[in-house]
Amino acid sequence: MVLAEDNALLRHGLVRLIDATEDLTLVGSAPDLPTLNELIDEHEPDVVITDIRMPPTNTDEGISVAADLRTRKPDMGVILLSQYAEAQYALTLLADGTARRGYLLKERVADGDELAEAVRRVAEGGSVIDPTVIEGLVAAQRAKPSELDALTPRELEVLGEMAQGKSNASIAAALVLSERAIEKHTNSIFSKLGLSEEKDLNRRVSAVLVFLQNS
Repeated sequence: MVLAEDNALLRHGLVRLIDATEDLTLVGSAPDLPTLNELIDEHEPDVVITDIRMPPTNTDEGISVAADLRTRKPDMGVILLSQYAEAQYALTLLADGTARRGYLLKERVADGDELAEAVRRVAEGGSVIDPTVIEGLVAAQRAKPSELDALTPRELEVLGEMAQGKSNASIAAALVLSERAIEKHTNSIFSKLGLSEEKDLNRRVSAVLVFLQNS
């Protein structure tokens, strides 16, 4: 993987965390967008971890990288790091699909295990959205009418967990329910959102996008 972060102290800390994880290999780190692009082209990493804002403009470089790689290198994962729990950043990141995309708050990545798990999940084709962002999306959704109004509070909880890229087994563990109960909830969600006829993976992605777009 490659890492891009303009804050030298945080960048060095992340390098140490990654180097301390046996199954992760960091091939380069960058302080700005031009250097990041050079590393991507040179090493073809499985996953790119990048700050949302960095030189040269300190605006949306990370978002731009993710969008560019979705077209040029669709099998390359991207995890965005941010100081802000901004739902719009997550929506923009996932606009072209949730596969191989992650959005984490910088305060969360101090936990090396959590960062490593996010990298593994994204590398395997999944998605990871910071729980704080998901909570904000759920709160915003509940405050206004949307096509999710037909869902029960429990179904919204399940869909929120699904938006973090979790499997039914992981959702069951998080909500202290049986896998069978989660399966029933997900089928009900798909039915209420008009997704019953799609393949399971497509239904999950479509349901998550409906969830995010209505927040």
